[in-house]
Amino acid sequence: MVKHFTRELVAEQAIIVETPKVAHEVDRSFELPKGLYVATVGLYLGFLAVMAAGLSSPGLIIPMAIFAFFILAGFGLPTIWARMQPPHRSRNISWSRLVSQGVATHTGRVSARDAAVQVLVLPVLIFCWGIAAVTIAAFT
Repeated sequence: MVKHFTRELVAEQAIIVETPKVAHEVDRSFELPKGLYVATVGLYLGFLAVMAAGLSSPGLIIPMAIFAFFILAGFGLPTIWARMQPPHRSRNISWSRLVSQGVATHTGRVSARDAAVQVLVLPVLIFCWGIAAVTIAAFT
C-alpha cells in the first residue's frame, strides 16, 4: 500500500536540472484597468478620511492607521503577486479595449459601464455611508 522512498532511491531515479522549464504561461493579471483599482482604494481610504475628519478623537488615531494599513496591504499584496517571477506577458486591459470589447465574467460578457458599476458599487456605498454617519453625528 505505502512504500517508503529513501533519498538514495529517489536520487538514482530523479532527473535534476539547474533551471526548470515553465510548461505553461501564467496569467496573473486582474484584467480590469488599473484606474478601477485605484478608484476602489481611493474610495476606501476616502471613507477612512471622512470618518477621521468627522469623528476626530485622539483614541481613533491608531485604529484608523491600522485600517489604512489593512486597505493598502489588501491591494498592495496582490499587486506584488502580479509582478512575481517568472515574468509573464499578460497585462491589464486598457480603458479603450474595455469600452470596445467589455469583459468576460462567469455569467457572460458585460460592457465597460456594467463592469465599472460591479467593481465600484460597494466602495461607493461605503463612502456614502461614511458621509451619512458623519452627517448624522454632526446633527446630534
